[in-house]
Amino acid sequence: MNTSRVVNIEDLRRGARRRLPRAVFDYIDGGADREHTLEKNSRAYDDIIFRPRCAVAAPRYDMRTTVLGTEIAMPIILAPVGSSRMFYPRGEEVAARVAGSFGTIYTLSTLSGCLLEDVKQATSGPAWYQLYLVGGHDVARAAIARARKAGYSAIVVTIDTPVAGMRERDLRNGMKELVTRNPWKMLPFVTQFAIKPRWLAGFFRDGGLMKFPNVVLPGEGPMLYADVGTALEASVVTWADLKWIREAWEGKIVVKGVHIGDDARRAIDAGADAIVVSNHGGRQLDDVHATIRALPEVVAAAQGQIEVLVDGGIRRGSDVAKALCLGAKAVLVGRAYAYGLGAAGEAGVRRAIEILRADLLRTIKLLGCPSTSELDRSYVELPDSWQH
Repeated sequence: MNTSRVVNIEDLRRGARRRLPRAVFDYIDGGADREHTLEKNSRAYDDIIFRPRCAVAAPRYDMRTTVLGTEIAMPIILAPVGSSRMFYPRGEEVAARVAGSFGTIYTLSTLSGCLLEDVKQATSGPAWYQLYLVGGHDVARAAIARARKAGYSAIVVTIDTPVAGMRERDLRNGMKELVTRNPWKMLPFVTQFAIKPRWLAGFFRDGGLMKFPNVVLPGEGPMLYADVGTALEASVVTWADLKWIREAWEGKIVVKGVHIGDDARRAIDAGADAIVVSNHGGRQLDDVHATIRALPEVVAAAQGQIEVLVDGGIRRGSDVAKALCLGAKAVLVGRAYAYGLGAAGEAGVRRAIEILRADLLRTIKLLGCPSTSELDRSYVELPDSWQH
C-alpha cells in the first residue's frame, strides 16, 4: 500500500481490509454482540462542538505532556492490541519501534505474539505492559518480574474481561475452528486465507502457529490461542488483586476498563496511579456508554487525585483534542494504528500516528490554544443530553 496517498485513518482501514484475510480484518474491526458500543464510541465525538478563540497567534504550539512522570511528545499512547503479530510479521515489535520514534509510549498486550523482552528492546521510548491474569497468579507474577527486568515503566491491569465478549464476526469467520488445529474443522474457512497469499507467506515465515510467549504455563510452555477463552474465565481480576500486584510490581499501576465514577474511586482506594476510561473498544459488554460520554463522570469522581486517560473510537486528532478538553491527561489509540499495521506494516503504523499528530496540531491552532495542556471544557460545548 502506498501510504503517501493515505489521508485519514479510514483509508488505512480500507487498506487493511484489502490485505488481510477476512477473519483477521474482522478480528481488528469487529465488536461485541450488535456492535452498538463499537459504533457509539466514534459517533459520540460528533456530538461535541468546538468553541474556538479566533484572531489568536502563538509563537509556538506545544503538544508535549507528562504521564505518570514520563514526558512524551504528544498526548497519544499506543494501546494494547492482542495478537498484533497476526496482522503483520513481528507486529508488536513493529508498532513499538514506531511509537518510540514518535516519542510516545507503546503498551504491550499480555496476549502478544512477541516476547516482551524483544518488544522493549525494539522501542527507543517508554513501554507499558498490559496484564491479564491468564494462567493464574504465579504465571502473572513471572510475567511481571520479566517486565520489570526488561524495563517496562508501568503495568496496565485490565479489569473488564472476566469473560471474552460475544464477537459474532469471529464466530462466523471460523476463528474458533481455525485455532483448534483440527484440519477437518478448519477446512470450510481456509479459502479466505488462500486468496491472500502475500499475507499467508508472511504469516508462516513469522512462525505460523499463534502462541503467547509471555504466558508461560508450568510444564506446558507458552499458551496457545485456542486456550485463551477458558483461561480468561478462570482468571477474573478483582480489586483485591491490586494488592499483590502492587507488591509484585512496586512501580506505576494503571487500571484499564473503568466506566463509572464509583470504579474510579475504587481504583484510587486500591492505590492505582492512573485509570483508563475504556469499554475495550466495544469488544466486551455491548450497550454501555461511549467512553467519551463516560469520561466527565470519571474525571469528576477522580477529583484530581489520579491521572485519567481514555480510549475508544478515536480516529482523528480532533477526537484527541475533545478528550483532553473533557479532562483526559492523554488518550490511547488501538484500532487506528492496528489498521495501519494490517495495511502496510511499519509504514502504516507510522502514517496512522502522523495523521493523528498533524490533526491534533492543526486543531489546537484553529482553536486558538497554544498547548494541548491548556485545553479545557471552555473549548467545547456538550449536548444537553449529556448534562447530569
